[in-house]
Amino acid sequence: MVILTSVLTTGALTLTACGSRDNNSNKSGDKSNITVTIGVDAPLTGANSATGLGIQYGSQIAVDDANKNHTVPGVTFKLKAMDDKALPATGQQNATALVADSSVIGVVGPLNSGVATQMQQVFDTANMVEISPSNTSPELSQGKDWQTKKVRPYKSYFRTATTDVLQGGFAADYAYNGLKKKKAFVVDDKQTYGAGLSKIFTEQFTKLGGKVAGTDHVSTGDRDFSTLVTKIKNSGADLLYYGGQYDESEVLTKQLKDAGANIPLFGGDGMFSPTYIKTAGKASEGDLVTSIGVPVDTLPAAKDFVATYKAKKYPGDYGTYGSYSYDATTAIIKAVGQVVKDGKLPSDARAQVVEAVQKNSFDGISGKIAFDDFGDTTNKQLTVYQVKNGEWKSVHSGNFEPKS
Repeated sequence: MVILTSVLTTGALTLTACGSRDNNSNKSGDKSNITVTIGVDAPLTGANSATGLGIQYGSQIAVDDANKNHTVPGVTFKLKAMDDKALPATGQQNATALVADSSVIGVVGPLNSGVATQMQQVFDTANMVEISPSNTSPELSQGKDWQTKKVRPYKSYFRTATTDVLQGGFAADYAYNGLKKKKAFVVDDKQTYGAGLSKIFTEQFTKLGGKVAGTDHVSTGDRDFSTLVTKIKNSGADLLYYGGQYDESEVLTKQLKDAGANIPLFGGDGMFSPTYIKTAGKASEGDLVTSIGVPVDTLPAAKDFVATYKAKKYPGDYGTYGSYSYDATTAIIKAVGQVVKDGKLPSDARAQVVEAVQKNSFDGISGKIAFDDFGDTTNKQLTVYQVKNGEWKSVHSGNFEPKS
């Protein structure tokens, strides 16, 4: 904590705090060149690493494109990726390290909402922009009392992913009206993301007329769900809604089907990964997820991004958050371009980048990129995917208006 305090209270963000000089000429003809670092924080190993790596390399492609196209003349961008292992404490340590690195001007990430809760204040105190391509917990941008009074906790926090308010309700609407399911058993992993998603699904499902047959919780890392499976079977539920990541749900759905409960498992974007299908095997057939936006492979603007990701043979899953990570990185890059004056970064460059990101509006590869007064994306599109013949296939896209 002593190190954290000293870093955050000094505020010594001079020119070198946000970039370093390179005396070599760049290809655009500008003899002076500033090198600026964009940080990335995500689980790059262990739990959730498939989606975490998709975030890292989505950002990497954005940086490479900016350098190749000289998006900001006189500025070269580089990426600094840090592994939070999906652990909040590690994420906080990474945030402190990124703030202390004088070349870092902004950060993309993290993947997990629970990790973000431990990083936000570190970045905000340092006036450093943080843009998550995947956080969906409403309280991150609208405060803990968001259901009754929305208050933005941190002006430096933004996201290109829409919130659980829409995702959980979108799932409930499709479950009730699309799948004609009337009785759901609801499970979550007790984490910020999973618990929040399940709560909102439950609220909207019951408002639509559905019934909750039972609720329960699991812990991250669990592998034996026999007791839970028995509860679900005995409840008579025709759907299992799961709030959490793929690491546990891919095992749960297999044990559920092996026990003879042939009902679909429906979850959020934390499950939307090929890893889920690969691990669960045939048991995943018919399972569903919601995810932000529309399928990246169907977006004309993302065609080059997808081709590059595949050509580079980057690890991880680009389909879940890769394009949103690319756009989050691009938002920071464009903001840097707006604050650079006469080939120089101002002494308060980090704070100016925060302000520039708030005002940003551009066409990204995932859609229109702009942020509202809470730092949330204005792009509210969502998609339901279902496992069909061993692959995630989109079955429904649209917007959702919560039922009051």
